[in-house]
Amino acid sequence: MSDYVFAYGTLQPGLVPASMSSVAQKLTPVGRGFVRGLLYDLGRYPGAIPDARAARRIAGTVLQLPDDGNTAREILGRLDAYEGFDPESPAASEYIRARQTVDLVDGGSLECWFYRYNLPASAAQIIESGVWEK
Repeated sequence: MSDYVFAYGTLQPGLVPASMSSVAQKLTPVGRGFVRGLLYDLGRYPGAIPDARAARRIAGTVLQLPDDGNTAREILGRLDAYEGFDPESPAASEYIRARQTVDLVDGGSLECWFYRYNLPASAAQIIESGVWEK
């Protein structure tokens, strides 16, 4: 069974920093998608807080993890470190990795790993378009 990650910021194709390029090369783009919620501009990167009742959408790319379980776990570990998620201490993490239903632009939906921003966002500016650009 395939596993997916929803990238809405620096992990999207064309926006990946050099430090993560070896990880990004192992992810296969599936298509564009969106999640209802708010996208915040945090400066060098965005933070997203999903909310099924929100009128706004968070746009991004669905990426497929390799089918090899060991490789997928290794990649998720690297993504966790990059996103500031500590599975042993989620409350203290900048982001929390959780399952999220993502609607595909071409139709249908997929259950994906999603990095939800876990710090107060009240001082950050909302990205009205829901699209983060470097």
